[in-house]
Amino acid sequence: MFHDALVSFAERRVIYMKYSQRIQELPPDERPYEKCLSTGPENLTDSELLAVILRSGTRGRSSVQLADQILHLGRKEQGLLGIYHLSMEELMQIHGIGQVKAVQIKCIGELSKRIATREARKLLDFHSPDTIAAYYMERMRHEEQEQMICAMLNTKNQFLGDEVISRGTVNASLVSPRDLILAAFRHRAVYMILVHNHPSGNPEPSKDDLLFTKRVWEAGALVDIPLLDHIVIGDQQYFSFRQEGLLS
Repeated sequence: MFHDALVSFAERRVIYMKYSQRIQELPPDERPYEKCLSTGPENLTDSELLAVILRSGTRGRSSVQLADQILHLGRKEQGLLGIYHLSMEELMQIHGIGQVKAVQIKCIGELSKRIATREARKLLDFHSPDTIAAYYMERMRHEEQEQMICAMLNTKNQFLGDEVISRGTVNASLVSPRDLILAAFRHRAVYMILVHNHPSGNPEPSKDDLLFTKRVWEAGALVDIPLLDHIVIGDQQYFSFRQEGLLS
């Protein structure tokens, strides 16, 4: 058994040495790590950026080739955006991607989403549907199910926080006006704004969206917590009930 372990270790070392040798044989400007150091990360391709994170490839394939395979695996989208939609299990089906690399890849998607949200937060103005949509866009546009979020504001239209009221099916969000009013009470809100996504990417409100918004507007008026807007998030586009004159 000890002899077998030594042989196994020796075989792995030979494989690693061969892989390292192949990388070293590449011109310096084709090695992603060295290329990043010499020219900056902005000059790396998507595959090279991901290869730097992966650090190593597998037998017969460099880290860049492995990264390229991952970028073409997406079901809904390919490329970097496709990573967000891949599950841990799907990533681990690729030869050379174990649990550690799968976690690293998923964290890249989450990190990029949070960076985009933090940048949008700096410009957030609740009088401007553009900035509200920008703030929630990266958080919601990749979701494969509908979500309903209630954003709560104080008397000065300052952000008190938000709450996910419902996670629905692919084409419906199961929520009642009562849930939204209770969330507003919990935050001691004076105003509220609804935000929900359409997984189809088309933000045009459905008939159900129109009826639901009317019910929430009426419920808010009864308890003196006005609904300022309802924004539907699509893929890089949005629909604002307030902008379209549908809240009166």
